[in-house]
Order: sequence, then C-alpha cells, then structure tokens
Amino acid sequence: MRRLVLTCTAAALGVALSPVVPTASGVTAAPTGTFPDRIELPDGFQPEGIALGPGPTAWFGSRADGDIYEVSLRTGEGTVISEGPGTPSVGMKSDRQGRLYVAGGSSGTARIIDTETGAVLADRTLTTGASFVNDVVLTRTAAWFTDSSQPQLYRVDRGAGGEPGTATTTLPLTGEWVQGTGFGANGISTTPTGRALLVVNSTTGLLYRVDPATGEATQVDLGGASLTMGDGMLRHGRTLYVVRNRINEVAVLRLSRSGLTGRLVRTITAGDLPASTSFDVPTTVAKFGSHLYLPNARFTTPATPTTDYWVTRVRAKAGS
Repeated sequence: MRRLVLTCTAAALGVALSPVVPTASGVTAAPTGTFPDRIELPDGFQPEGIALGPGPTAWFGSRADGDIYEVSLRTGEGTVISEGPGTPSVGMKSDRQGRLYVAGGSSGTARIIDTETGAVLADRTLTTGASFVNDVVLTRTAAWFTDSSQPQLYRVDRGAGGEPGTATTTLPLTGEWVQGTGFGANGISTTPTGRALLVVNSTTGLLYRVDPATGEATQVDLGGASLTMGDGMLRHGRTLYVVRNRINEVAVLRLSRSGLTGRLVRTITAGDLPASTSFDVPTTVAKFGSHLYLPNARFTTPATPTTDYWVTRVRAKAGS
C-alpha cells in the first residue's frame, strides 16, 4: 500500500525563525505564519514540477511514480493527494478552477487532476513515439506542452470555463528552431502580450518565440546571454525567470512586449543562499507574493528511498 506522507519544515535553517511546535503525530512543524525558506518533501520523492494556488498552496510531481504532493507554503505541512500511474509527473500548471495539468515525461501523456479530490479528470495520449513531455503553460483556450525529444509542441484544448477538451494537436517547430542532439524544448511560457509562446532549448541555450498558429520559431535576441541547461520558466509581467538546473542558477530576464528581445538583469545563484536552504539542481519555479519557490531535483545525487528532497524559497527581485 502506498503511504500518505506528512512532512514539515526544518527547524534549523541558519536564519531566525519562531520556535517549532510539535504536532499530534509527533512530527515537528513550523508555527502558522512563518513561510519557511526550506520546505521538506518526502524522502525518495524525486520532485521536478511545481504549481501554485491560488493561495499559499503548492503541488509537486514525482519523477519516480507520478504521485502529486500538496504542501502549505505557510506551514510546510503536506500530503499526497493523488497517487501516480507509475510514470513520471514533471512540469505542472494549475488553473483557477483547481485543475492541475501535468506533463507525463517519457509516457508521452498529459494528465488533468482535480486538486480538491485527487481524481484524474482526463488522461491524454499526446504521442506514441519516442518522447519526453516536459513542461506546460496554460492560455485561455489551450494547454501547451513541450517535448524535449522531438521538435514539436502539443496542444490540449480548453473550454470556455477552462475545462479540458478532447482535442489534442501536434504542432511541429519550424522557422529558426534548432533541435540539437540533446534535450531540446524544455520550459515554456507566454510572451508579455500573451499572443505567442516562449520556449527554451536546454542544450543550445537559445530562447525562441513561437507562433502558436503555425509553429514558426524566431530566436529571441538576448544580447549574447546563454540559457544552457534551461529548465522551467515563469513569466511575471515582462520579467522572465529561467531555471538553469545543473548550474544551480536562475536567470532573470527583462523582455520586450513582443518577446522578441530581452536582456539579462540578474542571476540568482546557490552562492546567494544559506547552505541549509541552497539549491541542489532546481528544475522549475513558481511565485507566491514576493518569493520564488523551486524544488530541488538533485539529479547528481543517487536516488534512493531515503534520499532527502526539499523546496527552496528565495526573494523574487526582478533587477533593473
């Protein structure tokens, strides 16, 4: 039988926190209102994706078996709300109606989960070929998924109320897109106008603006900045956060309204953080209030049932 897991915040983070409070189960949790800088995930969980709220609630997906873990950002307490199918849960996004869209990695699928009940509302096969369905972004009419193994995106229709439709479409990437030999399309977001998509190529380090109607990709002029190992992305206004996983860094870019140009204004590195809350191969990013939250996938650490995993909280200063 699969376990339900209750975790909590670490008491000693190298920063001043309020005293910890013992719970009825004997697990120690931070008192309400602390918003810890480090949130513990279940041992052996192997996180990759994150989705937020509304409100101070986050969901994380397991690469090991696809479980979905819900956490209070305020207390650090959490529980598994949906047992996985035995295939990965990687990039994720939630909508205002409490639906969670989950990229299925090597399974070539996408799942839509009700965060209130944990029920799987839909399970879509996006491709039957070799693939790694890696990340997802939601627009008013669609959920767009990247494939790191193939130069193409997948569209899952969304109805007027945001409910998942039945139609799925494959959109080949054309124009200036260069696939390369390693991981290709990874993180995905929208442009500041919302009229196009932004996709990062992990291997080449290039960022592209993609026309969602045609798949034509145009390289974004970043003034020479490279985004190699680019993973999850988050756009807030004209600020784009790009997680660069194995170099333990978040690149902070300022975009033009069209998304065709951008400049690097700041980097957030492991060296900026206390050792107790630092990065260990962060993969994706979400924002709540004035802070970013990043799960640490720890790709360079052997994954065992007792390997510890955590989420790092950092300030989301956009730079100038």
